[in-house]
Amino acid sequence: MSALGELRTLKGQQSTDKRDTKVAYLFLLPWFAGLFVITIGPMLASLYLSFTDYNLIQPPEWAGLENFQRMLTDERLHNSLKVTFLYVFISVPLQLALALALAVLLDRGLRGLPIYRSIYYLPSLLGSSVAIAVLWRQIFGTQGLVNQVLALVGIDGRGWISDPSTALGTIIILNVWTFGAPMVIFLAGLRQIPRMYYEAASTEGAGRWRQFRSITLPLLTPIIFFNLVLQLIHAFQSFTQAFVVSGGTGGPSDSTMFYTLYLYQRGFQNFDMGYASALAWFLVIIIGVFTAINFYASKMWVFYDD
Repeated sequence: MSALGELRTLKGQQSTDKRDTKVAYLFLLPWFAGLFVITIGPMLASLYLSFTDYNLIQPPEWAGLENFQRMLTDERLHNSLKVTFLYVFISVPLQLALALALAVLLDRGLRGLPIYRSIYYLPSLLGSSVAIAVLWRQIFGTQGLVNQVLALVGIDGRGWISDPSTALGTIIILNVWTFGAPMVIFLAGLRQIPRMYYEAASTEGAGRWRQFRSITLPLLTPIIFFNLVLQLIHAFQSFTQAFVVSGGTGGPSDSTMFYTLYLYQRGFQNFDMGYASALAWFLVIIIGVFTAINFYASKMWVFYDD
């Protein structure tokens, strides 16, 4: 082929690449529109509103750092942080422990594994819904299923939802119950561990517990880390369960006042949208800090087999 022919071929290829690129951007246009209109635009607007005094009716007035300074003396905010931290640091480890235990059990090759996997995954699909939160409120109510079962063995139950000492615990149980998603991820990770490691360990006389501790856990640490980060972020953002169970009040005695629920109250019940926007960005900072801590600490305990 002559040099002129090669040049024409190259130009034709470049023209085709440019046309394909334009078509690709055309198909991506709805995604870009959603990114800027639904995500980035509202984020920038809320960032601006966090520095203003805005009641949703009158135009926002610039207030500088006043909203962030209010956080230092807001006792209900401090209580909501305490409740949220308790919820996150209790429910997430319990949820992951249960998910891992069931994943190990299912990994032993049970018959009808797809059916069990689907059944166990259902709580993750339904757990954040309003319907399940309403059902949970009925189960732990004064005349609920829990008290009916306790009555069969002669135990007088209590109003688990209406008691400040147990109300948060019922929501923690609800979050632990939604173990399906991390369980499926754990199960996929277990399937990637080479069986030869276990065969070699069995030859050396290692029992199941020793194999789990010396083989399964180290090789599964990347999956544990992945689930930990996702579930922490999800737990910090929990809202529906506390809203429905407490009737939107965060009661009794603010014992279920999650950070997101307090943010909702400030913004949409008290029409203090400037302060609510500041709270939202403070939550972003909290989640970012804990995520960064997890990534930093992962260097000390996450094992990558590469």
